[in-house]
Amino acid sequence: MKRNITVCDCNVIHRDVVDKVGAAMPQDEKLYDLAELFKVFGDTTRVRILCALQREEMCVCDMAVLLGMSQSAISHQLRILKQAGLVKYKRDGRVVYYSLDDQHVSNIFTQGFAHISHK
Repeated sequence: MKRNITVCDCNVIHRDVVDKVGAAMPQDEKLYDLAELFKVFGDTTRVRILCALQREEMCVCDMAVLLGMSQSAISHQLRILKQAGLVKYKRDGRVVYYSLDDQHVSNIFTQGFAHISHK
């Protein structure tokens, strides 16, 4: 299937635009960190966990039942989400409850759904 990609046919550099955008570009390290964050969202299991936690804080046992997975598999994914700063936990006796780290995580998730829904 051939795609129609529009390319610029001119050889003129719009220096004002290049300079303006170049001055506003974040440092490469920040862009790398952002790319790493988005990679975490690249796994369906992690997205399912985030979706569940957007609704309610949950323990590993409940998530395992909800998602039809082993507790070990859920725990592995939660470790990745925690390292990325997307989830946090609190202990209540012997039970550990997970939730989204903050409202920013919920906003990212909500915006992602909004984007895929408007197509």
